Amino acid sequence: MKNIAFIINPISGTQGNKKKLPKVIAETLDPEQWLWNIVFTEYKGHAIELAQQYTIMGFDAIIAVGGDGTINEVARGIINGEQLAAHHAKGTALGIIPLGSGNGLARHLGIPVRTQKAIEMLNHSEPILIDYGKANDRIFMSTCGTGFDALVAYDFATAGTRGLKTYVSRVMKDLVGYKPETYRIEINGEVVEHKAFLLTFANSSQWGYEAKIAPKASVQDGLMDICMMSPQAWLGAPGMALRLFTGSLDGSLFMDTFRAKDVMLRRETESPFHIDGDPVKMEKDIRIRIIPEGLHVLVEKRF
Repeated sequence: MKNIAFIINPISGTQGNKKKLPKVIAETLDPEQWLWNIVFTEYKGHAIELAQQYTIMGFDAIIAVGGDGTINEVARGIINGEQLAAHHAKGTALGIIPLGSGNGLARHLGIPVRTQKAIEMLNHSEPILIDYGKANDRIFMSTCGTGFDALVAYDFATAGTRGLKTYVSRVMKDLVGYKPETYRIEINGEVVEHKAFLLTFANSSQWGYEAKIAPKASVQDGLMDICMMSPQAWLGAPGMALRLFTGSLDGSLFMDTFRAKDVMLRRETESPFHIDGDPVKMEKDIRIRIIPEGLHVLVEKRF
C-alpha cells in the first residue's frame, strides 16, 4: 500500500467548483494500491507548504490538482522536502490532475486532460526522473521567459477570467504598440545579443493549449531550448500561429533556437518575466539553468 496526497487548488482553471473531486477520487482510485489524503489549498504558496510536509512524512506521491502554477508550487514543496529530509528521502513523486487553463506540462507528459482519465492513469502509472529549471533562485518546470509572452502572462493573470478566449484577447490587446527589447545571452562560452519579440527558456515543449514554443524540447535531456523570436515575426503572424499549434515553430525563419544547460541573461530593464506562465518580478540579470533528473513524476506506465 502506497501513501498518496492530493493537493487541490479550488480556484484554478475554468472548471468551476471542485467540491465533488474528493468523491470522484474515492470512486476512481484503486484502494488496493493507494491510501489517500485530500486537502484544498487556502492561499498562494499553501501548496508548497503542504507538499513539503507530505514529502518529509515519506509519502510516495503528491498530486497537484490544478494548473501549471499549482504544479510549480507542489514541485517546489517536494524538492524542498527532499532536501530537508535527505537522510531518509526516498523519491516522492509528483503527480498531475490537470485542472488549469493551458495545462502545458501535463500535455507534454501525455497526462489526460479529462479529470477521471487522469485519476485512472494513477492506477497504472510509474515514476520517471525529469529535469527542472531554475531562474536565479526560482524553480520552473515547463518554461520561463521575458518579452511579449511575459507581458501577456501578466495581463492574463489580472484579467479576471481564464480560458483560451481570454488568452487570445490579451494577445491581441498587447500586440498594439509593443516594443521589443534587446537581450544579451551568455551561452556555451559565447555571447549572443539580439533584439527579440520574445525570449523563452523551455524545459518542456509548450506554454499550454498545445501551443508548442519549443517542439523538440525534452524534460529528460539535461538541456533547455532557448527560443528567440524575431521582432519581425508579426509580419508572418498567421503562419507563425499555425506553426505554433502544429509543432513546427522551430522551422520558422523568424525563430532562432539554441540548446544549453546553463546561461546568463542580461536585460536592459526589469521588464516582465514569467515562471511557468505566472508573472514574477525578476532582476535584470538572471542565471537560468537546468537541474538534470531532479524530480520524480508519475506518467502512464509504458510496459
